[in-house]
Amino acid sequence: MSVGKLSEELVKAGVDVEVFTTTANGATELPLALNQSAMLEGVKVTYFKRITKDHTHLSPALLSALWRNAKQYDVIHIHAWWNLVSVLSALIAFVKRVPVIISPRGTLSAYSFDYKNSGLKKLLHSILGKPLLNSSYIHATSPAEQHSLAKITKPKAFFDIPNFVSLAPSVKQKADDGTVLKLLFFSRIDEKKGLDILLHALPHITKPYHLTIAGNGDESYIDVLKKITHYNGTEKKVNWIGFQHEKKFNVLADHDLMVLPSHNENFGNVVIESLSAGTPVLISNEVGLADYVLNKQLGWICQTNPESIAGTINQIADDRQKLQQISTDAPAIIHADFDDDKLAQRYINMYQQVINKTSKQR
Repeated sequence: MSVGKLSEELVKAGVDVEVFTTTANGATELPLALNQSAMLEGVKVTYFKRITKDHTHLSPALLSALWRNAKQYDVIHIHAWWNLVSVLSALIAFVKRVPVIISPRGTLSAYSFDYKNSGLKKLLHSILGKPLLNSSYIHATSPAEQHSLAKITKPKAFFDIPNFVSLAPSVKQKADDGTVLKLLFFSRIDEKKGLDILLHALPHITKPYHLTIAGNGDESYIDVLKKITHYNGTEKKVNWIGFQHEKKFNVLADHDLMVLPSHNENFGNVVIESLSAGTPVLISNEVGLADYVLNKQLGWICQTNPESIAGTINQIADDRQKLQQISTDAPAIIHADFDDDKLAQRYINMYQQVINKTSKQR
């Protein structure tokens, strides 16, 4: 979503943008025309077939098209890492001597190195990844992500610019009856997101509460999570509503507190979405926006353990006045800090700096 909105806002600002991507849609493929450019929301996009059905996303057609056309572009901006489209595209750009900006978007954290295929990742990083990253420019979406990336790679330069995030178009006045604290987990359901920690914390919450879980994921993992609530006696206090899209901001606005206890999060779009809808947040100190939330006094920070989460929620339940104050103040703060035009200009300035530096080096 952030990459799509970035592309759209750059086009609105007069930048010539072209997107190369694959038809990957989880384990399936999007039913789209291949190798043909189409205009989507004002952006020129070409979809290419991938020949693998996993996260390697190998697409010879995309790589071939990039090889033929790379010299047409002033900058190649690659989003994510640890897949063959990203790594091999960076290699092609290096060979063609076109400057590269890489936005890892959480895929280069210490957590990602140790999570799934860690041995293969470390081998690939030492042989190919590290030299390519060190020859590129790196875009981080938060100071926390940049700090983490600096431990792994030494690129030509770092840039720290937040994600584009779609904000709530309006804010609904909350009805606070002062009794049951309405908690919300709103995210993809994955081990990384720490939902299991939140569920283990529920029996230790001493105040009346109800938890809504909005999101989808692997069904076998969701079954494991549901068993946690069954065995700890909180099953009746939890409502699983699945993935929400059209009703996203209504769901966010209908709750008192959005909880995201992730083990690792380079940014956390839902944090900004929630605050734009007037819903305060409780996030772990591993979420990239933790310092922002703390400095702007828009929520609370916890550790990634049940005791910290439960203790903080109990504290929040006793401070309804602060909840209401954040709910009132947050939308205006978020709309000012994440204004589309201002963010677009920051990205344009990044591209221009990279172009100027490359020109001087030639």
